[in-house]
Amino acid sequence: MTNPLLARVAGALTNVRNPRAATDIISAGMVRDLTVGADGVVAFTFALSRDDPASLVREARQAVRELDGVTAVRIDVVEPTASGGPARPAGAPGAGHPPAPAPAASGTLGKIIAVSSGKGGVGKSTVAANLAVGLAGQGVRVGLMDADVYGPNIPRMFGVTARPGVSGNKIVPLEAHGVKLISLGLLIERDQPAIWRGPIITKVIQQFLHDVDWGTLDYLIVDMPPGTGDAQLSLAQAIQLTGAVIVTTPQEVAIGDALRSAKMFERVGVPVLGIVENMSWFACPHCGERTEIFLTGGGARLAAEVGVPLLGQIPLQAGAADLGDAGAPLLVAQPDSPAAVALRGIAEAVRKLAGRTIALPVLSG
Repeated sequence: MTNPLLARVAGALTNVRNPRAATDIISAGMVRDLTVGADGVVAFTFALSRDDPASLVREARQAVRELDGVTAVRIDVVEPTASGGPARPAGAPGAGHPPAPAPAASGTLGKIIAVSSGKGGVGKSTVAANLAVGLAGQGVRVGLMDADVYGPNIPRMFGVTARPGVSGNKIVPLEAHGVKLISLGLLIERDQPAIWRGPIITKVIQQFLHDVDWGTLDYLIVDMPPGTGDAQLSLAQAIQLTGAVIVTTPQEVAIGDALRSAKMFERVGVPVLGIVENMSWFACPHCGERTEIFLTGGGARLAAEVGVPLLGQIPLQAGAADLGDAGAPLLVAQPDSPAAVALRGIAEAVRKLAGRTIALPVLSG
Protein backbone atom coordinates (compact mmCIF):
# COMPACT_ATOMS: atom_id res chain seq x y z
CA MET A 1 0.00 0.00 0.00
CA THR A 2 1.36 3.43 -0.98
CA ASN A 3 2.42 5.60 1.89
CA PRO A 4 0.56 8.93 1.43
CA LEU A 5 3.30 10.77 3.35
CA LEU A 6 5.89 9.45 0.91
CA ALA A 7 3.99 11.05 -1.97
CA ARG A 8 3.76 14.36 -0.13
CA VAL A 9 7.48 14.27 0.66
CA ALA A 10 8.31 13.65 -2.99
CA GLY A 11 6.00 16.50 -3.96
CA ALA A 12 7.66 18.86 -1.52
CA LEU A 13 11.09 17.99 -2.91
CA THR A 14 9.95 18.87 -6.43
CA ASN A 15 9.56 22.44 -5.18
CA VAL A 16 13.30 22.64 -4.50
CA ARG A 17 15.03 23.77 -7.68
CA ASN A 18 18.69 23.46 -8.59
CA PRO A 19 19.63 26.66 -10.46
CA ARG A 20 22.60 24.97 -12.08
CA ALA A 21 20.48 22.18 -13.56
CA ALA A 22 17.49 24.50 -14.22
CA THR A 23 15.11 21.89 -12.80
CA ASP A 24 13.94 20.48 -9.49
CA ILE A 25 16.13 18.11 -7.48
CA ILE A 26 13.82 15.15 -8.08
CA SER A 27 13.89 15.57 -11.87
CA ALA A 28 17.65 16.13 -11.72
CA GLY A 29 18.09 12.70 -10.08
CA MET A 30 19.69 14.20 -6.98
CA VAL A 31 17.32 12.47 -4.52
CA ARG A 32 17.81 8.71 -4.19
CA ASP A 33 16.62 5.90 -1.91
CA LEU A 34 13.77 7.98 -0.47
CA THR A 35 12.03 6.23 2.43
CA VAL A 36 9.46 7.24 5.02
CA GLY A 37 9.18 5.17 8.18
CA ALA A 38 6.01 4.46 10.10
CA ASP A 39 7.37 6.79 12.79
CA GLY A 40 7.53 9.70 10.33
CA VAL A 41 11.30 9.63 9.84
CA VAL A 42 12.22 10.63 6.29
CA ALA A 43 15.55 9.43 4.90
CA PHE A 44 17.17 9.80 1.50
CA THR A 45 20.50 10.10 -0.27
CA PHE A 46 21.33 13.50 -1.78
CA ALA A 47 23.78 13.51 -4.70
CA LEU A 48 25.44 16.92 -4.51
CA SER A 49 28.30 17.78 -6.85
CA ARG A 50 30.93 20.40 -6.13
CA ASP A 51 29.23 22.73 -8.64
CA ASP A 52 25.87 22.57 -6.87
CA PRO A 53 24.95 25.06 -4.12
CA ALA A 54 25.44 23.48 -0.69
CA SER A 55 22.31 25.32 0.43
CA LEU A 56 20.20 22.82 -1.56
CA VAL A 57 20.61 20.31 1.28
CA ARG A 58 19.20 22.77 3.77
CA GLU A 59 16.36 23.74 1.42
CA ALA A 60 15.44 20.08 0.93
CA ARG A 61 15.46 19.45 4.67
CA GLN A 62 13.32 22.50 5.35
CA ALA A 63 10.79 21.59 2.64
CA VAL A 64 10.31 18.11 4.11
CA ARG A 65 10.43 19.11 7.77
CA GLU A 66 7.46 21.47 7.34
CA LEU A 67 5.12 18.60 6.33
CA ASP A 68 2.62 17.32 8.88
CA GLY A 69 3.56 13.83 10.02
CA VAL A 70 7.31 14.23 9.51
CA THR A 71 9.17 13.73 12.79
CA ALA A 72 12.80 13.83 11.55
CA VAL A 73 14.78 14.19 8.34
CA ARG A 74 17.97 12.23 7.71
CA ILE A 75 19.99 13.09 4.63
CA ASP A 76 23.09 11.26 3.45
CA VAL A 77 25.04 13.64 1.21
CA VAL A 78 27.16 11.99 -1.47
CA GLU A 79 29.16 13.21 -4.43
CA PRO A 80 28.22 11.74 -7.84
CA THR A 81 30.99 10.24 -9.93
CA ALA A 82 32.03 11.90 -13.16
CA SER A 83 30.77 8.87 -15.15
CA GLY A 84 27.33 9.13 -13.59
CA GLY A 85 27.76 5.79 -11.84
CA PRO A 86 27.14 5.07 -8.17
CA ALA A 87 27.76 8.10 -6.01
CA ARG A 88 30.58 8.15 -3.51
CA PRO A 89 30.23 9.70 -0.06
CA ALA A 90 31.46 13.28 -0.14
CA GLY A 91 35.18 13.21 0.59
CA ALA A 92 35.54 9.49 -0.15
CA PRO A 93 38.74 8.26 -1.87
CA GLY A 94 38.40 8.80 -5.59
CA ALA A 95 35.82 11.57 -5.23
CA GLY A 96 38.44 14.23 -5.83
CA HIS A 97 39.12 15.07 -2.19
CA PRO A 98 40.81 13.37 0.75
CA PRO A 99 38.50 11.88 3.36
CA ALA A 100 37.11 14.44 5.78
CA PRO A 101 37.69 13.48 9.40
CA ALA A 102 34.49 12.51 11.20
CA PRO A 103 33.69 14.87 14.10
CA ALA A 104 33.55 13.27 17.51
CA ALA A 105 30.28 13.10 19.44
CA SER A 106 29.79 15.92 21.94
CA GLY A 107 29.33 13.52 24.88
CA THR A 108 28.83 15.41 28.15
CA LEU A 109 29.27 18.82 26.48
CA GLY A 110 25.62 18.92 25.45
CA LYS A 111 24.56 21.04 22.49
CA ILE A 112 27.54 22.91 21.06
CA ILE A 113 26.77 26.23 19.40
CA ALA A 114 29.38 28.31 17.57
CA VAL A 115 28.93 32.09 17.58
CA SER A 116 30.72 33.50 14.56
CA SER A 117 30.98 36.53 12.33
CA GLY A 118 32.44 37.40 8.96
CA LYS A 119 34.44 40.34 10.31
CA GLY A 120 35.56 41.80 13.61
CA GLY A 121 33.93 44.66 15.46
CA VAL A 122 30.31 43.54 15.08
CA GLY A 123 29.79 42.50 18.71
CA LYS A 124 30.23 38.75 18.30
CA SER A 125 31.82 38.24 21.73
CA THR A 126 29.17 40.40 23.39
CA VAL A 127 26.47 38.23 21.82
CA ALA A 128 28.28 35.02 22.82
CA ALA A 129 28.72 36.18 26.42
CA ASN A 130 25.10 37.26 26.84
CA LEU A 131 23.80 34.18 25.02
CA ALA A 132 25.61 32.03 27.59
CA VAL A 133 24.26 34.12 30.49
CA GLY A 134 20.77 34.07 28.97
CA LEU A 135 20.77 30.29 28.68
CA ALA A 136 22.11 29.92 32.22
CA GLY A 137 19.25 32.13 33.37
CA GLN A 138 16.84 29.56 31.95
CA GLY A 139 18.14 27.01 34.45
CA VAL A 140 20.41 24.97 32.17
CA ARG A 141 24.10 24.12 32.60
CA VAL A 142 26.22 26.29 30.32
CA GLY A 143 29.89 26.51 29.40
CA LEU A 144 31.53 29.24 27.33
CA MET A 145 34.66 28.41 25.37
CA ASP A 146 36.61 31.39 24.05
CA ALA A 147 38.08 30.10 20.79
CA ASP A 148 38.96 33.60 19.57
CA VAL A 149 42.64 32.98 20.13
CA TYR A 150 43.69 36.27 18.51
CA GLY A 151 41.29 38.40 20.57
CA PRO A 152 40.28 36.52 23.74
CA ASN A 153 37.94 39.06 25.34
CA ILE A 154 35.59 36.77 27.26
CA PRO A 155 37.55 36.99 30.57
CA ARG A 156 37.23 40.78 30.62
CA MET A 157 33.51 40.63 29.75
CA PHE A 158 32.92 38.30 32.72
CA GLY A 159 35.26 40.09 35.11
CA VAL A 160 37.53 37.08 35.72
CA THR A 161 41.32 37.23 35.83
CA ALA A 162 42.51 34.24 37.87
CA ARG A 163 44.43 31.44 36.21
CA PRO A 164 42.45 28.20 35.99
CA GLY A 165 43.60 25.42 38.28
CA VAL A 166 44.36 21.81 37.38
CA SER A 167 42.73 18.76 38.93
CA GLY A 168 43.29 15.19 37.84
CA ASN A 169 45.16 16.31 34.71
CA LYS A 170 42.18 18.44 33.70
CA ILE A 171 41.97 22.23 33.53
CA VAL A 172 39.31 23.52 35.92
CA PRO A 173 37.26 26.24 34.22
CA LEU A 174 36.42 29.43 36.07
CA GLU A 175 32.79 30.31 36.72
CA ALA A 176 30.92 33.61 36.63
CA HIS A 177 27.23 34.52 36.35
CA GLY A 178 26.34 30.83 36.29
CA VAL A 179 28.59 30.07 33.29
CA LYS A 180 31.75 27.93 33.21
CA LEU A 181 34.53 29.71 31.28
CA ILE A 182 37.79 28.87 29.55
CA SER A 183 39.86 31.25 27.44
CA LEU A 184 43.38 31.64 26.17
CA GLY A 185 43.20 35.05 27.83
CA LEU A 186 43.30 33.25 31.20
CA LEU A 187 46.41 31.28 30.28
CA ILE A 188 48.75 33.86 28.72
CA GLU A 189 49.88 37.33 29.74
CA ARG A 190 47.62 40.21 28.79
CA ASP A 191 50.14 41.72 26.37
CA GLN A 192 51.31 38.44 24.84
CA PRO A 193 50.22 38.13 21.17
CA ALA A 194 49.14 34.74 19.82
CA ILE A 195 51.24 34.62 16.66
CA TRP A 196 50.18 31.09 15.78
CA ARG A 197 49.64 29.05 12.67
CA GLY A 198 46.88 26.54 12.02
CA PRO A 199 48.30 23.45 13.77
CA ILE A 200 48.73 25.33 17.06
CA ILE A 201 45.19 26.74 16.84
CA THR A 202 43.88 23.23 16.24
CA LYS A 203 45.76 21.96 19.29
CA VAL A 204 44.37 24.72 21.52
CA ILE A 205 40.81 24.00 20.40
CA GLN A 206 41.30 20.27 21.00
CA GLN A 207 42.64 20.99 24.48
CA PHE A 208 39.75 23.29 25.37
CA LEU A 209 37.28 20.62 24.26
CA HIS A 210 38.86 17.54 25.79
CA ASP A 211 41.26 18.65 28.54
CA VAL A 212 38.93 20.98 30.44
CA ASP A 213 36.81 19.59 33.26
CA TRP A 214 33.50 20.90 31.97
CA GLY A 215 31.47 18.35 33.90
CA THR A 216 28.08 17.67 32.33
CA LEU A 217 26.75 20.59 30.30
CA ASP A 218 23.49 21.24 28.53
CA TYR A 219 25.05 23.85 26.24
CA LEU A 220 28.59 24.80 25.27
CA ILE A 221 28.78 28.19 23.57
CA VAL A 222 31.92 28.73 21.48
CA ASP A 223 33.05 32.29 20.73
CA MET A 224 34.81 31.92 17.38
CA PRO A 225 37.35 34.30 15.84
CA PRO A 226 35.94 36.34 12.95
CA GLY A 227 36.30 35.05 9.42
CA THR A 228 36.50 31.58 7.90
CA GLY A 229 39.90 30.25 8.89
CA ASP A 230 41.66 27.45 10.75
CA ALA A 231 39.71 27.80 14.00
CA GLN A 232 36.31 27.30 12.35
CA LEU A 233 37.48 24.31 10.32
CA SER A 234 39.28 22.76 13.30
CA LEU A 235 36.20 23.04 15.51
CA ALA A 236 33.88 21.56 12.89
CA GLN A 237 36.21 18.62 12.40
CA ALA A 238 36.90 18.07 16.10
CA ILE A 239 33.38 17.88 17.50
CA GLN A 240 29.77 17.56 16.34
CA LEU A 241 28.38 21.08 16.38
CA THR A 242 24.67 21.53 16.92
CA GLY A 243 24.68 24.71 14.90
CA ALA A 244 26.11 28.17 14.33
CA VAL A 245 24.82 31.66 15.07
CA ILE A 246 26.08 34.36 12.70
CA VAL A 247 26.44 37.91 14.07
CA THR A 248 26.42 40.93 11.77
CA THR A 249 25.66 44.64 11.71
CA PRO A 250 23.18 46.15 9.23
CA GLN A 251 25.75 47.58 6.77
CA GLU A 252 26.21 45.77 3.45
CA VAL A 253 29.98 45.47 3.97
CA ALA A 254 29.33 43.42 7.11
CA ILE A 255 26.48 41.47 5.50
CA GLY A 256 28.74 40.28 2.68
CA ASP A 257 31.33 38.96 5.11
CA ALA A 258 28.64 37.34 7.27
CA LEU A 259 27.22 35.58 4.20
CA ARG A 260 30.61 33.99 3.54
CA SER A 261 30.74 32.85 7.17
CA ALA A 262 27.30 31.24 6.88
CA LYS A 263 28.23 29.49 3.64
CA MET A 264 31.41 28.16 5.25
CA PHE A 265 29.45 26.48 8.02
CA GLU A 266 27.03 24.99 5.51
CA ARG A 267 29.94 23.63 3.51
CA VAL A 268 31.40 21.79 6.51
CA GLY A 269 28.03 20.34 7.49
CA VAL A 270 27.07 22.66 10.36
CA PRO A 271 23.50 24.02 10.30
CA VAL A 272 23.16 27.78 10.67
CA LEU A 273 20.56 28.35 13.39
CA GLY A 274 20.01 31.98 12.50
CA ILE A 275 21.29 35.53 12.14
CA VAL A 276 21.74 38.12 14.90
CA GLU A 277 21.78 41.75 13.80
CA ASN A 278 23.71 43.92 16.27
CA MET A 279 23.76 47.74 16.43
CA SER A 280 20.42 47.77 14.62
CA TRP A 281 19.45 51.23 15.85
CA PHE A 282 20.20 53.63 18.69
CA ALA A 283 17.87 53.59 21.68
CA CYS A 284 17.81 56.99 23.38
CA PRO A 285 18.55 56.49 27.11
CA HIS A 286 16.21 59.38 28.03
CA CYS A 287 13.09 58.93 25.92
CA GLY A 288 13.61 55.53 24.28
CA GLU A 289 13.26 57.01 20.80
CA ARG A 290 14.60 54.77 18.05
CA THR A 291 17.16 56.32 15.69
CA GLU A 292 18.47 54.46 12.64
CA ILE A 293 22.22 55.09 12.47
CA PHE A 294 23.19 52.53 9.84
CA LEU A 295 21.33 51.22 6.82
CA THR A 296 18.33 49.17 7.91
CA GLY A 297 17.23 45.65 7.05
CA GLY A 298 20.64 44.10 6.41
CA GLY A 299 20.19 41.28 8.91
CA ALA A 300 16.75 40.41 7.56
CA ARG A 301 18.06 40.34 3.98
CA LEU A 302 20.94 38.08 5.01
CA ALA A 303 18.60 35.72 6.88
CA ALA A 304 16.33 35.52 3.85
CA GLU A 305 19.24 34.79 1.52
CA VAL A 306 20.62 32.06 3.76
CA GLY A 307 17.12 30.74 4.48
CA VAL A 308 17.33 30.91 8.27
CA PRO A 309 15.53 32.96 10.94
CA LEU A 310 16.53 36.45 12.02
CA LEU A 311 16.98 35.60 15.70
CA GLY A 312 16.87 39.18 16.89
CA GLN A 313 17.96 42.79 16.45
CA ILE A 314 20.03 44.35 19.22
CA PRO A 315 19.99 48.15 19.54
CA LEU A 316 22.98 50.31 20.31
CA GLN A 317 22.75 51.29 23.96
CA ALA A 318 24.61 53.98 25.86
CA GLY A 319 27.00 52.49 28.40
CA ALA A 320 26.82 48.93 27.05
CA ALA A 321 30.50 48.91 26.07
CA ASP A 322 31.46 50.20 29.52
CA LEU A 323 29.57 47.35 31.16
CA GLY A 324 31.45 44.84 29.03
CA ASP A 325 34.77 46.39 29.99
CA ALA A 326 33.74 46.22 33.65
CA GLY A 327 32.91 42.52 33.51
CA ALA A 328 29.13 42.94 33.78
CA PRO A 329 27.15 41.33 30.93
CA LEU A 330 24.08 43.33 29.91
CA LEU A 331 21.70 40.59 31.01
CA VAL A 332 23.14 40.87 34.52
CA ALA A 333 23.76 44.60 34.85
CA GLN A 334 20.72 45.99 32.99
CA PRO A 335 18.30 43.09 32.51
CA ASP A 336 15.36 45.34 31.55
CA SER A 337 17.20 47.50 29.02
CA PRO A 338 16.23 47.29 25.31
CA ALA A 339 19.46 45.49 24.36
CA ALA A 340 19.08 42.98 27.21
CA VAL A 341 15.48 42.24 26.23
CA ALA A 342 16.64 41.54 22.67
CA LEU A 343 19.49 39.33 23.88
CA ARG A 344 17.16 37.36 26.16
CA GLY A 345 14.86 36.73 23.21
CA ILE A 346 17.81 35.53 21.15
CA ALA A 347 18.79 33.07 23.89
CA GLU A 348 15.24 31.70 23.98
CA ALA A 349 15.16 31.36 20.17
CA VAL A 350 18.52 29.59 20.07
CA ARG A 351 17.45 27.11 22.72
CA LYS A 352 14.26 26.32 20.81
CA LEU A 353 16.05 25.89 17.48
CA ALA A 354 18.93 23.86 18.92
CA GLY A 355 16.44 21.40 20.36
CA ARG A 356 15.22 20.33 16.95
CA THR A 357 18.32 20.67 14.77
CA ILE A 358 19.82 17.64 12.97
CA ALA A 359 23.43 18.19 11.84
CA LEU A 360 24.25 17.95 8.17
CA PRO A 361 26.86 15.47 6.88
CA VAL A 362 30.29 17.02 6.35
CA LEU A 363 31.13 17.96 2.77
CA SER A 364 34.76 18.06 1.69
CA GLY A 365 36.18 20.58 -0.67
